[in-house]
Amino acid sequence: MLEMKVEAFLERHSFKLENKRIVVGVSGGPDSLALLHYLLERKEKRNLFLVVAHIDHMFRGEESFEDAMFVKEFCSAFSIPFEMTQVDVHDLMVRTGKSAETAARDVRYDFFAKVLKEYQCSCLALAHHGDDQIETILMRLTRGSTGKARAGIPFQRPFASGLIFRPFLNVTKDDITQYCEEKDLVPRIDPSNMENIYTRNRFRIHCLPFLKEENRQVHEHFQRFSEELQSDEDFLQELTAEQMNKVMTTRDNDHITIDRKTFLGMPLPLQRRGIQLILNYLYKKRPSSLSAIHIDQVLGFIRNDHPSGKLDFPDGLKVIRSYRSCHFQFELLHYQPYRHEMKEPGKYPLPGIGELTMEYSEMTEAGHRHSPSTALFQIDKIHLPLIVRTRQAGDRMSLKGTAGTRKLKDIFIDCKIPIQERDRWPVITDREGEILWLPGLKKSALEGIGDSAGRFIQLTYSRNDF
Repeated sequence: MLEMKVEAFLERHSFKLENKRIVVGVSGGPDSLALLHYLLERKEKRNLFLVVAHIDHMFRGEESFEDAMFVKEFCSAFSIPFEMTQVDVHDLMVRTGKSAETAARDVRYDFFAKVLKEYQCSCLALAHHGDDQIETILMRLTRGSTGKARAGIPFQRPFASGLIFRPFLNVTKDDITQYCEEKDLVPRIDPSNMENIYTRNRFRIHCLPFLKEENRQVHEHFQRFSEELQSDEDFLQELTAEQMNKVMTTRDNDHITIDRKTFLGMPLPLQRRGIQLILNYLYKKRPSSLSAIHIDQVLGFIRNDHPSGKLDFPDGLKVIRSYRSCHFQFELLHYQPYRHEMKEPGKYPLPGIGELTMEYSEMTEAGHRHSPSTALFQIDKIHLPLIVRTRQAGDRMSLKGTAGTRKLKDIFIDCKIPIQERDRWPVITDREGEILWLPGLKKSALEGIGDSAGRFIQLTYSRNDF
């Protein structure tokens, strides 16, 4: 008996109907009409306020409008507030490129949220049932969904200013049909529900009969699987969030950087969910083509021993491996070359990079502070003014304490500077183009006190975190 199954299901989830203000989504078909009737029979005893929301998607012309009028008359007979909207979903599909199912769903939930707010209701009741749950789980597993998405339809979830709940998830389509017969309900039947052109319908027509033939209670097992997977995922997501806070070194709206070594120290189940968290955070709207395959690609990419590499993901997301770091960002940053002359002492800001400070100094060897962030040059040995610029093709410099010269490209590689940072790293030269200093990395043979005394220029570099 449907009523007993639903009551037991609600009790198992500790969900109380009492004193609720509920918007009921009603299409006029058997499922939603049975749900409305079920709630109506408990309206007085449970002190429920009910309002019906109906959406005419205009797929079937006059026939779909007649569905709306049927629901309106039903509500009028029981003095229930009725709200409806008509939206040409086919036109919306053409304008947005969305599929029929996605466009219709977006329209429905936008309207539900509006009615929920207008009537100050806290709940939206929808008539998804056990057969829907089986179809949804199979569809998502088939297309490669990950994480909690594999669990199918939740019994309840936050929505707008309240929540959605689905009291029929533990009953079958047959239970609903029988309920309609017992209560003398004559619902509208949408013939498109059995058309083979829709993905869900194909699962309904070809997969469900086989599963039910194998086990008449298969919907209960799928529902149990759904709930167990959801609770397991909630727990694992909490653990993952804790670990990822230790792994992420950068977190912006469109850019996340992780430390590869720390990440690979996490258990593999948390690694998978960590990648999923990153993708969910960066993708404001998840691409339909994104699947578990992409997570496997990222995991293999992060484990790769090669110091650098790049993956291209849907909608322009780039995954960039660079030495110990792995970057997730929507576009490779292209920095404008810069060139500034330093003609006199002062501070020289390098926007988004850091700051150079130039000052004159009467320095002795005892007073010279040897540091990667400072450099000292004897004025009579260099050609002023000094220049700070970005790297150029073919750049080479002599290195302090060694013979010959080295390419800047090789120095960056040896120092494991990420590719995306090299194009904005400051290069200090004199007027003749002699590279004197690569701040924080290497100094030329001209840096330092040496054996002679005289006036010096001291440079100090303060670096922003990239």
